[in-house]
Amino acid sequence: MKRAEDLKAMLNGDGPPNANHDANGAGTAARPPDAKGKKAEDEAAKLQASLGSAIVTEKPNVKWDDVAGLDAAKDALKEAVILPARFPHLFVGKRRPWRGILLYGPPGTGKSYLAKAVATEADATFFAVSSSDLVSKWQGESEKLVRNLFEMAREAAPSIVFIDEIDSLATQRSEGESESARRIKTEFLVQMQGVSGGANGVLVLAATNVPWEIDAAMRRRFEKRIYIPLPEVRTLTLRLGPNPKVGT
Repeated sequence: MKRAEDLKAMLNGDGPPNANHDANGAGTAARPPDAKGKKAEDEAAKLQASLGSAIVTEKPNVKWDDVAGLDAAKDALKEAVILPARFPHLFVGKRRPWRGILLYGPPGTGKSYLAKAVATEADATFFAVSSSDLVSKWQGESEKLVRNLFEMAREAAPSIVFIDEIDSLATQRSEGESESARRIKTEFLVQMQGVSGGANGVLVLAATNVPWEIDAAMRRRFEKRIYIPLPEVRTLTLRLGPNPKVGT
């Protein structure tokens, strides 16, 4: 998790100064940026700082064995996240790992808990955000937040971006929706296309209870969709034990 801590320190402005030196070791004055460039840098730094809380610097300490049942989902996540990190030479060409995974199913079935297990087991920087973290009341800032999130993920690669309740961010497009909502979806689609089309070390993991409400173009960006069902008797036994006590 050192990479995540270093990234967070950089966002807070605690990183080492970037001084320019000549061949004799003497410092040279850097050319001051113009007003527009400085304003853009300040704006980007402000947006990244607002996303700093999304970086998980401490592992949640949730192991695969702590997740009762859901064997198919755990196997798929191991294949997409853990194995490519350990054996990268095996996951090339047509065997490249999925870069977009959608967990869907009824509420309370363990989708977010699975994401915590991935954060614990994976040797990667983990970004955990909800749709509300990427929506701003200021016009044009929401799509900038989305863009900066993916830029941070690429800089901290290998990294995993977990988006909870993605259906509230990427609903079906309609004639009556606002222009700002349309721009957010467009920016998200562009960033997802860049993730799925390149080997940049970024995996997008999302969760939803209502996958049919997600925009069709967005659903196609998730190459793997994993259904998280209601617990069966075996899973309940693993969670509660063979003789659960009834509270009075």
